[in-house]
Amino acid sequence: MMIDKSKVELKENERIDDLQRNGYVIIQNKEKFCFGMDAVLLSGFAQVKPGEKVIDLGTGTGIIPILLEAKYDGEHYTGLEIQKEMADMAARSVALNGLEKKISIVEGDILKAGNIFGLARFDVVTSNPPYMNDAHGLKNPGLPKAIARHEILCTLEDVVREASRLLRPGGRFYMVHRPHRLTEIITALRACKLEPKRMKMVHPYVDKEANMVLIEAVRGGKSMIKVEAPVVVYGEPGVYTDEIYEIYGY
Repeated sequence: MMIDKSKVELKENERIDDLQRNGYVIIQNKEKFCFGMDAVLLSGFAQVKPGEKVIDLGTGTGIIPILLEAKYDGEHYTGLEIQKEMADMAARSVALNGLEKKISIVEGDILKAGNIFGLARFDVVTSNPPYMNDAHGLKNPGLPKAIARHEILCTLEDVVREASRLLRPGGRFYMVHRPHRLTEIITALRACKLEPKRMKMVHPYVDKEANMVLIEAVRGGKSMIKVEAPVVVYGEPGVYTDEIYEIYGY
């Protein structure tokens, strides 16, 4: 796929990065926020069936909808982002890839997601939410990086609640988070009638403890969870394992 970079205007400190999938690219700004391994792993863990409607809560640069569209034949993908500059960047990435008919970027608040889109409207909800629940003492809590990493504008419970409201019965919620909050995560999911069904731990190295967890929950699902084989990111310093290269599409 040939990308016409003249289609969009790059702003200060922005760059265009190759996603190594379908020839797609993404606009990023190192001064604001760049997507990380967690977003890529979530796109590899989530599953979208043909004809399904998908929404990503807190989409940031739009990386997850773009990667999912590259992999799956879903009917439509939506990214919800509260930060105006981030939503604008995501929308320009969608345009740059010629995906306006498949991906919509909406500027809005996760806390109001159910009201914005309506209840039970999606088959799949994904989210790479802020991991840190202690935002006290932050010097600049309004900065994009702080908002992406700390529960400043929404909490874990907020994300889970709105995901449940957006999902049709039997719909699936995919999230990446930190293992040390796993008890909170499962408690929040079940309180909103989202039953954990699949879980995968992510380890930086084979001999290091997990630093991420991937979870699939089903709205109204029965009680049974499958703990899948873990993902190991690095075989040696600076060298990804074969599984990570496969997820990236190399």
